[in-house]
Amino acid sequence: MHKHVEWDDPGSAGVLRYYADHPQDSPEPHVGSIVSALFRGFTVRVRVEARVEETSIGEVVALIAKDNGRRQHSVGDLELGDLVRLPDAYRAMEPRHPEVDDDRD
Repeated sequence: MHKHVEWDDPGSAGVLRYYADHPQDSPEPHVGSIVSALFRGFTVRVRVEARVEETSIGEVVALIAKDNGRRQHSVGDLELGDLVRLPDAYRAMEPRHPEVDDDRD
């Protein structure tokens, strides 16, 4: 059974919003695709295992901090390995994460 997730509104980073201006490039996720969304300010990557009515169903494979790009095992009650439903309306383009070692001089 999948875990219910209250995804963050992707706003201007929304995949559907982006592809509305670039319809020729609009890829639909398929089994094996990695799609992204935002949850509590973190980037969440989901490996698609099934598609049902414009919703991807799959396993959380990464939780990435927005400010430093570091990966975490969990954010709130969402953990790596959880099975989730991700509606296309909540898919987001990933922000450019700073490299973890950019601070080295």
